[in-house]
Amino acid sequence: METPGSQSSLHRANLERVVRAVRMAGSLTQAEIARSTGLSAATVSNIVRELKDGGTVEVTPTSAGGRRARSVSLSGDAGIVVGVDFGHSHLRVAVGNLAHQVLAEQAEPIDVDASAAEGFDRAEELVNRLITASGLDVGKVIGVGLGVPGPIDVESGTLGSTAILPGWSGTNPRQELSGRLGVPVHVDNDANLGALGELVWGGGRGAADLAYIKVASGVGAGLVISGQIYRGPGGTAGEIGHITLDESGPVCRCGNRGCLETFTAARYVLPLLQPSHGPDLTMARVVQLAREGDPGCRRVIADVGRHIGSGVANLCNLLNPSRVVLGGDLAEAGELVLAPIRESVSRYAIPSAARQLGVVPGTLGGRAEVLGALALVLSEMGDSTLLDGAQSPGAPALA
Repeated sequence: METPGSQSSLHRANLERVVRAVRMAGSLTQAEIARSTGLSAATVSNIVRELKDGGTVEVTPTSAGGRRARSVSLSGDAGIVVGVDFGHSHLRVAVGNLAHQVLAEQAEPIDVDASAAEGFDRAEELVNRLITASGLDVGKVIGVGLGVPGPIDVESGTLGSTAILPGWSGTNPRQELSGRLGVPVHVDNDANLGALGELVWGGGRGAADLAYIKVASGVGAGLVISGQIYRGPGGTAGEIGHITLDESGPVCRCGNRGCLETFTAARYVLPLLQPSHGPDLTMARVVQLAREGDPGCRRVIADVGRHIGSGVANLCNLLNPSRVVLGGDLAEAGELVLAPIRESVSRYAIPSAARQLGVVPGTLGGRAEVLGALALVLSEMGDSTLLDGAQSPGAPALA
């Protein structure tokens, strides 16, 4: 038995520190492990050698700063994680390993009016199909990350009111999917998962404090503070769409007037252009037309950007993030929407906060949430079970 403060317990703690650092980053050089854990280079070298001999990590030659180095990642065969993302009109599933390699991924349309039970049945079917088609062992699934387009109550785990999937209100997504798949399920809303996805794989890499803004049927923000998702005590942090811009403005679905959402979300923006562009217009099409020079679409995109910038300015004044990542279809508009956002931030935010802020497009597109679901499992899982594994190596990365 290990005694607290003993050499064996200290060694175990150091093993877990190294595994945790590698697990969160995907791969690190030994020098980077030493910096992030505070352990000496010699200690890190010995621990990496022990973990490699036990099959927990893989070590590959690389270079850093022009010098030869060794890259350390978790063994690709140490376990499987699954990401499931329910969107406005799609279901997307990804299967990955602990080395941050995406092994399989697929999306299919889903009827947003379908029952919650049918949605979870479809998710179960797609997860099992992907695992089987990839030749993976379902017994190695460590956990599942699940993204839903609505607020999750932190205490009960139930899905709150959502205009996207109204028939799902009051369901417990964690229990529903865990009961079908027989493994732990971690649940979060789509904006938080988009933030995690961009933080680990995309436009948020290297930023310890950021906000991921997603504009779709609604408007939400995923907030990262000191490298961790901030959810608030009730799980509703980041509801940027309900910042009031005009108290005499349109009535919002939340019951207030003039919320940011009423000036930027698709349901309010598209009717402005449908008389001249047809009833089948989508935000993706608006962005495409704007990029092609359509003056009406360009004006609407610019207006949306300025309104988003007002909300971002409030975030700057409150939280002082170093980066804002814009996700969803709007990100494809590039500078047509980013420049107006920066303009509003410069006008309304505290100058020192505005100067420190970078506003960038997300790089993952529609994959941000499902990759964030994978990252959620990687961030929530413990390290103890990994230290007992003795398997390697893993599959090559597909993404």
